[in-house]
Amino acid sequence: MSSFKEVSRIAGAFVGVVVGAGFASGQEVMQFFTSFGVAGLLGALISSALFIFLGMALASLGQHQGATSHKTVVHAICGRVLGTFVDAMITFFMFAITVVMLAGAGALLEQLAGVSHVWGSAAVTVLAVAIVCLDIRKVIGFIGSITPLLILLVIIVATAAVIGRDADLETLEAAAAAQPRGAANWLMAALLYVSYNIVAGAPFLVIMGGQAMNRKTALWGGVVGGVLLGALMLLIAGGMLAQVEKLSGVPMPMLLMATQLSPFLGVVMGVAIFGMILNTAVGVLYSFSARILEPGTARFRSGTIIAGFLAFLGSMAGFTQLVGTVYPFFGYLGFILMVCTVLGWFRSLRR
Repeated sequence: MSSFKEVSRIAGAFVGVVVGAGFASGQEVMQFFTSFGVAGLLGALISSALFIFLGMALASLGQHQGATSHKTVVHAICGRVLGTFVDAMITFFMFAITVVMLAGAGALLEQLAGVSHVWGSAAVTVLAVAIVCLDIRKVIGFIGSITPLLILLVIIVATAAVIGRDADLETLEAAAAAQPRGAANWLMAALLYVSYNIVAGAPFLVIMGGQAMNRKTALWGGVVGGVLLGALMLLIAGGMLAQVEKLSGVPMPMLLMATQLSPFLGVVMGVAIFGMILNTAVGVLYSFSARILEPGTARFRSGTIIAGFLAFLGSMAGFTQLVGTVYPFFGYLGFILMVCTVLGWFRSLRR
């Protein structure tokens, strides 16, 4: 039973860290999958398989190394020279994603309640900093606890969207092609999507693996987390494709679909997306601080407060602009980490 709980915590936290402002709102899935029509659904399947393998590999490698930060695992799989570069890339990306999540919170509150984006960003900044100052077990438990609510909402909204489809496939394909795309073709979009999300999720995943009771528990935590991520991607991509002609230019399409189904459900979805934004902010802020300072110390808490304040200032650049700048850049760099993870996993098997 304790092993099952540990697997569930790792899997739930993995999903919670990856599912941030863009994923939960549907904007990332729209650009990287739905915009390519039916081919995008195939891309989602490929991404799902990669998430499962990479989640399994990184969590088990973290357990094997007894990782307390991502540096140990990165240097083990990439070597000293390349590992130093990847380590710096991941560390900087953790802070950059924190900035994006804080901006996303502001955009959500502004769309949902008409409140200035500054207040949404400030609220998540305060909450994220407070949670990160707790120990890692409490962070993992907090992140995993909200994930089931989002899964339930996605199932309801996506299923209703597919059932309520009133346009033929040709019309939907044409409407999908008119949406902004995250890459030139569906295959590159699928690979790029996994790449930048793994850069975001890897540090926290290896830390969780390092906290696992044994290698098997860490491995299955990564596998189950990857399966859940894949299922969520397919549900969101399929549901939005069924209603894509109504979603043009909408910054948070899942929120709109939920609101059209029921105003009350829209409010609940907004709260869930807010929770997912907070989840990701907590995960990446913790990983960033843990890489620089020793967790649990007074310096760690002070450094987290400073980092949170600086991230809040950066979030004033705006959600849309930050997503368009940060994610593609680190997505291409993330291919290095993906290749190193695959090679490192097979080397560990031989040993």
